[in-house]
Amino acid sequence: MPDDVRDLPASQSDGLYRFLGGSPLSVAFRLILLSILVGVVLAAIGFDPWNIIHSIRLLFQRLWDLGFDTINWLWRYFLLGAVIVIPVWLLSRLFGTPRGR
Repeated sequence: MPDDVRDLPASQSDGLYRFLGGSPLSVAFRLILLSILVGVVLAAIGFDPWNIIHSIRLLFQRLWDLGFDTINWLWRYFLLGAVIVIPVWLLSRLFGTPRGR
């Protein structure tokens, strides 16, 4: 029958593309950009890549020392991020392509 769809065996590159979620070069580029972004955020809160355990302990110590100011500090950062994240999420839901049925 001419309308039958046959599954062809996947080549090795198709399996790699499916496993990575795209071409290896584009996935590597996205991972590099995401790593830089996360590194900037972690540096902004005081993490040091050479002594990460000490940086985490120092972060919790500072949060403990702040006491109730921690709640205010977290709330302000939440609002700052939400000003960007919530509208982008809402727009992507409104204008995004419909997901499967």
